[in-house]
Amino acid sequence: MKIRVLGSAAGGGFPQWNCNCRNCSGWRSGTLRARARTQSSIAVSGRDAVNWALVNASPDILAQLKANPVLQPGRAPRDTAIAAVVLVDAQIDHSTGLFMLRESTRPLQVWCTDGAHADLTGGNPIFRVLSHYCGVERHELKPDGSEFALDGIEGVRWRALAVASKPAPYSPHREAPVPGDNVALVIGAGDSGGAAVYAPGLGAMEAPVWRAMQAAACVLVDGTFWSDDEMIAMGLSSKPGREIGHLPQSGRGGMLEWLDKLPAATRRILIHVNNTNPILDEDSAERAQLTSRGIEVAWDGMEIEL
Repeated sequence: MKIRVLGSAAGGGFPQWNCNCRNCSGWRSGTLRARARTQSSIAVSGRDAVNWALVNASPDILAQLKANPVLQPGRAPRDTAIAAVVLVDAQIDHSTGLFMLRESTRPLQVWCTDGAHADLTGGNPIFRVLSHYCGVERHELKPDGSEFALDGIEGVRWRALAVASKPAPYSPHREAPVPGDNVALVIGAGDSGGAAVYAPGLGAMEAPVWRAMQAAACVLVDGTFWSDDEMIAMGLSSKPGREIGHLPQSGRGGMLEWLDKLPAATRRILIHVNNTNPILDEDSAERAQLTSRGIEVAWDGMEIEL
């Protein structure tokens, strides 16, 4: 099983188009040692190296497809290696890329929870709009940890676990989240038995996800904010990170404390990194702290094999 990181940034990407924080302005001026990043998405392949599952459809999907020619096998005049799409939530940065796939020659095979489906047919009716183009064949994704498989992605086992986070702002229950608004994916390699946990949005650590992380060979988890008051301190938001739905890395009970408790052999990677997070600066003290703990920062094009 291969996992390819298509995009490693949070919503808005890095640098964000209208942001002049230290990171974004430093990248533009060439004074910051950092990689540009597109919005969070991964692709997964199994025994058949041609077919891939797209996990989250970022607004940057066209640039991501161009940067990853393995996703364009060229077997026909119009072709794609994307056999299925799995959504962890209905957020704009994880779903609006579906619009860019509207030229598909068959309905898009989309796996999502009932909550995400409701938001993508109601508050942000992407599925209804796509019915005028290629169409969507929706498959129910249950956030209870039950195993499922994707047609065309052989040798890969999938499970979805509800996580503590928040639904999209256009969700009718934005301030009263329900299980399934956001999920973590446990992606297992059928041959090796190894598994990865992908959780780009994680507002709090709960027992089912923590057990899955402890058993995984690799975790790709929420790296949005370094500190809970990061956006407040910069004058960019009035809400702390946890209230937005993201567990910060630093501070008591933060992501670093949890990652330190994992088995030494577990590969630990932060993904969905916000443009304000100092870990993007490869020369920062925060990045050095991650390195000393054996924690990686995902980058576009990173590949993981299990």
